[in-house]
Amino acid sequence: MHYLKVGVHSKLKTTTILRMQLQPTRLHNHLVLLQPLQPADFERLYAVASDPLIWAQHPNPDRYKREVFSTYFEGALASGGAFLIEDAATGTAIGSSRFYDYLPERSEVKIGYTFFARSHWGGQYNPQVKALMLNHAFQFVDTVIFHVGANNGRSRKAMERLGATNLGEENVAYFGEASRLNVVYAMYKNDWLARQG
Repeated sequence: MHYLKVGVHSKLKTTTILRMQLQPTRLHNHLVLLQPLQPADFERLYAVASDPLIWAQHPNPDRYKREVFSTYFEGALASGGAFLIEDAATGTAIGSSRFYDYLPERSEVKIGYTFFARSHWGGQYNPQVKALMLNHAFQFVDTVIFHVGANNGRSRKAMERLGATNLGEENVAYFGEASRLNVVYAMYKNDWLARQG
């Protein structure tokens, strides 16, 4: 566990707060296992990502191409917060997601770059991954931000079902890729906890 010391101007104490661990090794449940992404995972993950239909509504629809996916994978490793998602029952690689742009001074982190094999679309796989990641994040931050391609209706519906707040649109440049119009969503700790309770 990493710690960030924050001095409090008082004769009495110095407060120590937890700093978010971006690649915890304990994110799993009955459906999914999130493993910290490693360089050796490229072929397993590309076997999933090479399906063009996964990216059809994505702002960067060419990610099924090996050279384009290589840039995605490079960014995933560089983020320090990426995961290989496995089906808990079979151990099969089914996708990826990541924490990124952690801003402790704003008590904020982003979750994104998420994709799943079409065999695992629908059902509980995406909601269960998001729940694991949000439960982890909200031990450390008050706000989680999501960027979703403006034309990605499937992912936008998923954000709405999750209960995230639509903050509007902005152009976003994904790692190594051109800027694209995205919808920005926020999930706030208090809202998430209320939905869980």
